Amino acid sequence: QNSSEMPETITSRDAARFPIVASCTLLGLYLFFKIFSQEYINLLLSMYFFVLGILALSHTISPMMNRFFPANFPNKQYQLLFTQGSGESKEEIVNYEFDTKDLVCLALSSVVGVWYLLRKHWIANNLFGLAFSLNGVELLHLNNVSTGCILLGGLFIYDVFWVFGTNVMVTVAKSFEAPIKLVFPQDLLEKGLEADNFAMLGLGDIVIPDPRSRGSAPFPYSLKKNTHTYFYTSFVAYIFGLGLTIFIMHIFKHAQPALLYLVPACIGFPLLVALAKGEVTEMFSYESSAEILPHTPRLTHFPTVSGSPASLADSMQQKLSCPRRRRQQSPSAM
Repeated sequence: QNSSEMPETITSRDAARFPIVASCTLLGLYLFFKIFSQEYINLLLSMYFFVLGILALSHTISPMMNRFFPANFPNKQYQLLFTQGSGESKEEIVNYEFDTKDLVCLALSSVVGVWYLLRKHWIANNLFGLAFSLNGVELLHLNNVSTGCILLGGLFIYDVFWVFGTNVMVTVAKSFEAPIKLVFPQDLLEKGLEADNFAMLGLGDIVIPDPRSRGSAPFPYSLKKNTHTYFYTSFVAYIFGLGLTIFIMHIFKHAQPALLYLVPACIGFPLLVALAKGEVTEMFSYESSAEILPHTPRLTHFPTVSGSPASLADSMQQKLSCPRRRRQQSPSAM
């Protein structure tokens, strides 16, 4: 609805509290599966993630799908408005504007949703899982490296305890029939698309160690260095940690907590680079909210913006194409 909406920033207190909340949620799900019928719980969860997955997938594929629409596509505007009260006390509860292109994306996502609901196919599961991951990475933001270290350190202990210390994590992951994990068919060559023997990777192992969300990726710009060194380092570290997880899992034939290998890699690799460049102090004192990143417009206030992404882009293009004279500003205004 509002194109100027900023991602939610996680504070150090939120990061320290996150593993505790996650542990309570995980244990609660485990008890639910032990007390109540697994069939009814999964039916309720399937309907919930069916709706949520359609919306997340539609939002994810919308920018890509806009490239395939022809220029003469009849794109009509729609508005979904729901208010409370009347007269001066009328309050908007839902005010969502969309267009025909958004409806097409929603229809395509609904096809995937019905496929998942009826078949629980692993491809549909992974499409929803990737959509959830991308939306999670987009919405969550850590403003400094210290908060990221607190979050990863807490979840490191959380993951190791619940996988190695108990059977809670593995039981919930196997019982929970919802796209909260990516599955990789191990018998794909033998059974093709009908494979039924899967390895699993939780979505948290994708979203949490993300270089952008941990605050280290934009750090070089605070030093006025137009470089992606820390992003590429974190990216390589994640691949290394995930590869090591898969290798250990095949060696010991036992489920492995991915964060056991991802956290040391994702913290250690950038830290080694910072040590080599002599930027450790600057990295840990960096606050991304106080910096203006290149090619990233920042607003001091957030005006109400209505209209679909396509119509907003068209209006912006028209404004940019119109020549305008530069207005002189007074010293006080500047």
